[in-house]
Amino acid sequence: TTIWERWDGWTAERGFQDPGMNSFNHYALGAIGAWLYRTVAGIDTDPERPGYRHIVFHPRPGGGLTHARAELRSPYGPITSHWTIAGDTFTLRVAVPPNTTATLRLPAVSADDVAEGDRPARHAPGVRLVGQDGGEAAFALDSGDYTFVTRRIT
Repeated sequence: TTIWERWDGWTAERGFQDPGMNSFNHYALGAIGAWLYRTVAGIDTDPERPGYRHIVFHPRPGGGLTHARAELRSPYGPITSHWTIAGDTFTLRVAVPPNTTATLRLPAVSADDVAEGDRPARHAPGVRLVGQDGGEAAFALDSGDYTFVTRRIT
């Protein structure tokens, strides 16, 4: 569950490199881990409400990635983000732990283009539209599990 000091600290061909030269819990690459959680998976903190009491989901797929999945264990329970791209459809599943709330930002031409489950997101229980700006729709989420679907904006 940590990032090693060296990218090639272990390979299938050679096994472990010299353990004396390879920290198995090294922050030098921690910034990469943070980027994977915050940018790729889209799980972030709210600086005004720290400690994951309020979560910000804002995945930003790119670089040819077609899916990502991450789980962060918070004091309130697991926070998960799992997204996939299939054709022009972007699907995002998120889990907001009990006693927390979240803000979700998704690419959307219009908030009406975003569904949660089998209904428009703006009419889903626990979901409130809070804004539409610059090709993104923002929703406030109560605790719970959600599946959002929208068209992918390229």
